[in-house]
Amino acid sequence: MVCLHALRTLLPATARGLIRHNKISLRNTSGMSAGYNQANVVILHRSLADDFEKFCRANSGPLPLLYRSAPGEWKCPPLSAESDIRTDCLLYRRYENGTFAGSHSSLENYSESLKDMVTFYLGCSFSFESAVQKLGVPVRNVEQGRNVSMYKTAVPCHGVGKFSCSLVVTMRPIPQDKLDAAAIVTHPMKQCHGAPIHIGSPDFLGIKDLQKTDYGDPVEAQPGDVPVFWACGVTGVEAVISCKSPLAFTHSPGCMFITDLKNEDAPESDSGQTPRVIQISSDPLHYSLVSQRAAEKIRALEKIIGVDPGDRGIKNLLVQDELLKSCLSLSHAKSVLITTGFPTHFQHQPPEETDGPPGAVAMAAMLQALGKKVAIVTDDRAIEMNRSILEKAVEQGVLKTPVPLLSYKEDAALKFLCESGDPATPRFDHLVAIERAGRASDGNYYNARKINIKHLVDPIDDLFEAAQNIRGISTTGIGDGGNELGTGKVKELVRKHIPNGDTIACDVAADFTVIAGVSNWGGYAVSCALYLLNTCEIHERYLRRAVGFPRSSERESWVSSLPSVSKEEKLLEILVQHGVRSGKTGNLAMEVDGLPFFNTHSDMIRSLLDDTL
Repeated sequence: MVCLHALRTLLPATARGLIRHNKISLRNTSGMSAGYNQANVVILHRSLADDFEKFCRANSGPLPLLYRSAPGEWKCPPLSAESDIRTDCLLYRRYENGTFAGSHSSLENYSESLKDMVTFYLGCSFSFESAVQKLGVPVRNVEQGRNVSMYKTAVPCHGVGKFSCSLVVTMRPIPQDKLDAAAIVTHPMKQCHGAPIHIGSPDFLGIKDLQKTDYGDPVEAQPGDVPVFWACGVTGVEAVISCKSPLAFTHSPGCMFITDLKNEDAPESDSGQTPRVIQISSDPLHYSLVSQRAAEKIRALEKIIGVDPGDRGIKNLLVQDELLKSCLSLSHAKSVLITTGFPTHFQHQPPEETDGPPGAVAMAAMLQALGKKVAIVTDDRAIEMNRSILEKAVEQGVLKTPVPLLSYKEDAALKFLCESGDPATPRFDHLVAIERAGRASDGNYYNARKINIKHLVDPIDDLFEAAQNIRGISTTGIGDGGNELGTGKVKELVRKHIPNGDTIACDVAADFTVIAGVSNWGGYAVSCALYLLNTCEIHERYLRRAVGFPRSSERESWVSSLPSVSKEEKLLEILVQHGVRSGKTGNLAMEVDGLPFFNTHSDMIRSLLDDTL
């Protein structure tokens, strides 16, 4: 028998010859013929072949199709000079009517049946292992001499005909400081699954225990390792089970067909399309992927809104990449709760200002367009006014569909946020506060002039504080002065740099704090950033776990949901009609924070759109 080290350097034809004559005692081909592509194998009756090919095209992440044979064709000329699919895998599986019926070291006894069957060769993640090793990324399963860990997930593939199953993934523990390298090197290798489809807690994929593999072996992680998941060709095995064919064959997971194709020649991607790994949550651990180009555009948005028109010192509050991280988190969310409302004009009725609601509506419009559930929570005393504003916004075309409006009662945060008050079943994935009065350290709420307005503010802060202890809910605070809900993350900077900061600084932190010259601008930037993320090929693929088809057909709807000068003008007119005043001056006019809409806010909207489109 041949040792493992020698197998790494074998040419594929030699390795196949050894496998054919049962000269290899290993249980998998990981690390074998390093630098050459390996393939998953599915063999089906010719009557199912067309639908299975469509299934592969519809789920190209787990099932990158390398070659489809003719019926009864045992060779695969594009992949290997000399081969025989009946003998050249370490081990095969036989399925009858969707049930596993036995393992075989050879399929030669089924040659007659195979004459009416078609072989599909599908890309395999073993193919990229040597490439990532060259960048200094350890491959733990190879180090430990184990088959790679494989898991069934709760992620459904796009079904075709009789083929309907969930995604199967491989998992490799990767050191945190090597995550970017692992994503960068695998991204262009589309024929062997491409970039990871999830990085972080297995809970997001419906995997309960990494020590309980569905296929392969559990692999021991080292300190500092992060679970990284790639789409897996064993999805094809699950597809075979689902179709319940009278007879079908697959490779045994981990026992791949070794091709003559080198993987060193993976196409280089546009540098702007280089993937970047960004951590968006620590509990549960969650990373996202975004292209370098999209990340740079979102950083430009953050810079655009970070100007300080009132020279109040807000530039000192800026934390780089908070907009990017917040929007990545929002992009993954399925249900979002938004709150706004700053009753700074305590001597007027209503006391609200024009900063906040437009930004909230702009975010809601884009989130709805992306297919997410959105609701707004505000003060009980202002419910009817806000309901009327939202109805007018729909009538005027600012919003395409109504947004549910909620109020919050004190001492019921857990019940409000979670089904039956159970922290394991949160109703919302992300809470966003924009220009929302925030609780100071003394328990009061202050406007910029240090006047206590607590009597006008419902304690929606409770929701943000409760969310910190509910696994799976992230929070964002958007503000322009440091007294807004969620800006407690930068409260020491507020106390140091903002007038009256010692008194007014919000004490309630959010996971992400987006600072803008005017809070509405932050809401506009979030909408634009969400558009950029969902039109980013790398991020969009990561969102759908590389199954199904890209959502490019929805781009027109997303564009129409972006903020625009005309939509924001209409919404400001609606606010003024409802008696809502400018924050700084108290004017009942087309202005926000004392700045005229035209040539100030309108120019800001144009600048954000110019960077986005």
